[in-house]
Order: sequence, then C-alpha cells, then structure tokens
Amino acid sequence: MAWDTEATRSRLLDAGVRQFAALGFAGARIDAIARDAGINKERVYRYFGDKQGLFSAVLEHELDALFDGLEVEVTTPEGIGEFTGRMFDRCLARPELPRLLIWESLELEAPVAADSRQPVCAVNATRICDAVRGLGRVESEHLLLTAISVVVGWWGLSRLAEVVLTDPDAVAVRRQMVVAQMTALAREAG
Repeated sequence: MAWDTEATRSRLLDAGVRQFAALGFAGARIDAIARDAGINKERVYRYFGDKQGLFSAVLEHELDALFDGLEVEVTTPEGIGEFTGRMFDRCLARPELPRLLIWESLELEAPVAADSRQPVCAVNATRICDAVRGLGRVESEHLLLTAISVVVGWWGLSRLAEVVLTDPDAVAVRRQMVVAQMTALAREAG
C-alpha cells in the first residue's frame, strides 16, 4: 500500500498548529506533535527537516489563511471597520491564528513567508489609503498594523482583559468595539 504523503503532511501540519499555538516553538515537542498526528516522528524530519522547518511550514500555511480572501472592500472609513470585524471573525473561528502571530513575533528573528504575506498587506494598505482622504502610504500601513493589533490583542492579552473588562468573554461586545474603534480611527486619520 502506498504512503499518502499529502494526508500525512496535512495531519502533521494540523497537529503542529495545535501544539505550536498552545506552547510556542520552544514549548512544543516533536514527540507530542507526532503523537497528536498519530504518525511516527520520523515523518516530521522526512517532510519538514526539523522542528524549525515544521514551525515555519505551520506558520506559513496558517498565517496565509489569516488574510486569504480578506480585503478592505469598501473604500470608506466604515469599510476599514468592517474589514477589522471580518478579521476578528476569522480569528474567532480559528483562535490559533492570533496565537501563532504572537509566537512568530516572540520566537523568530524574521517573519515567515514574508514574500507571500507582504503583497496581501500592500493591497489592504492601498485600499486603506484610498478610503481615507489625506492618508499617505506610510500612515495607511500603520493603520493596517493597528487593525491587526487590535484584533490579535484580545487573544494575546486575555489575562489583562480579565482585569480590565467587566465581562472579558463578551465576544459580541468586543467585536462591536473593534469595528467602532477602527472606524473612528480611520475617520480621525483623514
């Protein structure tokens, strides 16, 4: 019987997402990832070279998914708020995404898959620039980074949310605030 290379690779990536999102690069173990995938750990080395190779592959696959099909659609400040709300929804559906973004920044010297991620960010920065009169390229890039930070921060600062917010689990309220605040920031930036 032939070995299903793609299925094995996919199972390892899925297990890597779970383990790396929960524990980061330093905390995740190849043995645990292999067990989680139900595959011999030798396959990790065969398909990804080493733990760093698997971590990079997981980040590239998952972080590409963060913006896949997610673009600023309406060229108004409200469109920027709506974009941020859709990003929030994506992270809510896949909470591993913000955790992986945080681990990438904490544990790597450089971003993973920058060549494939930068063009998507550039498109959104351009749309933000078009949406807000008087906003230059540099300012629109910073507004995009702010939108990402506002979304990711809820997952990355969950213990702080427990201290600051009366109801840190009020997802609908948090989403509403993210959209309203990013819309207001976009209006103010213009």
